[in-house]
Amino acid sequence: MANPQATRTGRPDYVPPPIDGDFYGIANVMSESERALLRRVRAFTEGAVAPVIEEYWGRDEFPFAIVPKMAEIGIGGVGYEGYGAAGGSWLLNGLVAMELARVDASVATFWGVHTGLSAGSIYLCGDEQQKQRWLPPMMRFEKIGSFGLTEPLVGSATSGGMLTTCRREGDVWILNGQKKWIGNATFAEINVIWAREEGTNEVKGFVVGKDNPRFSVEKIRTKMALRVVQNGLITLKDCSVPEADRLQNANTFKDTAKVLRMTRTGVAWFAVGCQMGAYEHALRYATERIQFGRPIGGFQLVQDLLVRMLGNVTSTQAMMLRLAQLQDEGVMRDEHASLAKAFCTVKCRETVGYARELLGGNGILLENHIGRFVADAEAIYSYEGTREMNTLIVGKAITGLSAFV
Repeated sequence: MANPQATRTGRPDYVPPPIDGDFYGIANVMSESERALLRRVRAFTEGAVAPVIEEYWGRDEFPFAIVPKMAEIGIGGVGYEGYGAAGGSWLLNGLVAMELARVDASVATFWGVHTGLSAGSIYLCGDEQQKQRWLPPMMRFEKIGSFGLTEPLVGSATSGGMLTTCRREGDVWILNGQKKWIGNATFAEINVIWAREEGTNEVKGFVVGKDNPRFSVEKIRTKMALRVVQNGLITLKDCSVPEADRLQNANTFKDTAKVLRMTRTGVAWFAVGCQMGAYEHALRYATERIQFGRPIGGFQLVQDLLVRMLGNVTSTQAMMLRLAQLQDEGVMRDEHASLAKAFCTVKCRETVGYARELLGGNGILLENHIGRFVADAEAIYSYEGTREMNTLIVGKAITGLSAFV
């Protein structure tokens, strides 16, 4: 059968090269078993996520049917040890995050909130009994988690300005306050809530069940980004939580920061995957879109945009490869993670903008995918620490001078 594209272009010999956003073969440093997991992730995203994601993104809904399929491929707790977790290296964790975000940043965020922030809080801050109680069903995606730190009036200043409070009364704690932008909160069964203890002002962590009568969630609507993520406004009004559900090894904000340090790298990987997906869609479009009798990929200005995109993707992949190695070696510091999150999200915004430019007016249509990546990049740019806050963390490390207010 004749190549219809070749017929349209008048070039019977034209066959577009394979499309691959991993230009330097970053994934090839992994073992065969690790690459097999990455192939399962790609089969999952291409087979279960890609066919439905535009519809759910447009409807501001979550495709719950993908959760059992996500469990089947075995990506619960990549990088953790024990408790039914998938295990493996932090580099493998990052490449899984990249693969998920390559197709959809919302699905990647769901996974990151559940297995990273929520389960990670229990993994790092819970005692052994709490880990045995909550982590195995979370690793199997039987119980989904959320992570409540940000508040309506407090974002970057949570370390010292948290307004949600807790006080102990016998064997229970009473929590009061609100948490905003909490991913998975509308349906999560395990909600990690951070609160400041009255009197001591120390930050404590709690696991609050969705059926607690003093715990309520209102879905945040009219978002322009990460629309598939179900973000909620959590309200705790004299919410009673037993001492057994207080994370026993979370006693100051330094413990909260351990979780954020571990997961901040994941958001940087999301930025890499988001721009990787935008680049691949743009490249495919450039080989298929015919103008002036030829694919637009044959024009100089279009190739310039593609190479700019690929340069951003490849440089951030290489940066994240080294960061993951530092994490696996146990020598990664806050400033290492912060530099990656700040830099990769800036490059992500730039890359998806180039992709939108390449598609012209077609770039704003959901069916051409790029508009979703452009919008979602805005959320990735801001959450898990803004560029400005991460810049100050790095700036303090390299100058020895704190510019924090």
